Amino acid sequence: MFAAPSWLRDAGMSAWLLVGVTLLLAGMIWLLSLTATIVMPLLTAGIIAAVSGPLVTLLGRVGLPRGAGAAIVMLSFVVLALGVTTMIVGGITQQTENLSRQLADATQRIEDGLEQLGISERSASQATDTGGKSVTHSAKGLLSGVASGIGTIASLAFFLAMTALSLVFLLKDGPQIRRWTERRMGVPPQVAHVVTQRLIQSLRGYFFGVTIVAAWNALLVTIGALVLGVPSIGTLALVTFIGAYIPYLGAWAAGAFAVLIALGSVGPDAAIAMAVVVLLANGVLQQVVQPIAYGAALGIHPLAVLVVTIGGGALFGAVGLILGAPVTSAIVRISADLAAARNTAASDPGSDSDTGPEAAGAPAPA
Repeated sequence: MFAAPSWLRDAGMSAWLLVGVTLLLAGMIWLLSLTATIVMPLLTAGIIAAVSGPLVTLLGRVGLPRGAGAAIVMLSFVVLALGVTTMIVGGITQQTENLSRQLADATQRIEDGLEQLGISERSASQATDTGGKSVTHSAKGLLSGVASGIGTIASLAFFLAMTALSLVFLLKDGPQIRRWTERRMGVPPQVAHVVTQRLIQSLRGYFFGVTIVAAWNALLVTIGALVLGVPSIGTLALVTFIGAYIPYLGAWAAGAFAVLIALGSVGPDAAIAMAVVVLLANGVLQQVVQPIAYGAALGIHPLAVLVVTIGGGALFGAVGLILGAPVTSAIVRISADLAAARNTAASDPGSDSDTGPEAAGAPAPA
């Protein structure tokens, strides 16, 4: 007489399952936050290794041992990082003096504009002085922050060292580590291979799409800089290209850098024009290539990419920004693969009941 209806029992069980999964995820996030010192370098190295692993494989096909190929790829990354840093720092230092002069000229123009609007010379001067003091205080605060940030160099050095060490091992022993992981996933070997294969494919596809978008943005900014006569075009193109790899935030930071270089080298008019170019490159014109790049590489809608990227960033920070879209793509593709394999097994009862990569549409293990 007092038994709960079946639909209510099912709803209650589903609710408790959701609560359990939520608590499990919260516990995992808490545990990862406590071990972030080693987890973050290992995760960073894992992403780089998953994307650059084919380079080591390619070097192995020409006769190099896998360890030597891993060392060559690692040294290439170090040389590339040093070259990029040198170009960026050189581009900034070359324009420091000009930028200061242009900012002073802009302050004088603002004061003249205020006087033309009917504001007294004294009031306009006070307004610009107040603005200048605010900028000065902000600059001092920034310098103070930089000075205090020097104390974190040791942490940064440890992060880079652990990332480099982990990357060497992952590049060298990646296939063995992957097979070891697949054997301990608690699922049939074929299913485990499908899961890891799709995850690696999604990571590579995501960064392939990002590379296309980054090259597009760098091309637009380079054309704008050529038309406006802005120097340091190579630095601008490089900063724009690299900034695109930081989802949604890096592109705008690179755009602000381009505007500052235009202001310091040419003047306010060129800075305004460069700001328009950056807005178009990161906005309207980017939508021309972004759906094609992400749609082909990830197999999910660009709106879904935006939602999961922002949501992942809100929950997990920079890691969520980078991994949100590829992990979602991998989950969607794995679900489709397993569903296709189940349908194949159901339509052919005599076939193997295990979900194999051939049935799921994934490549067979090498």
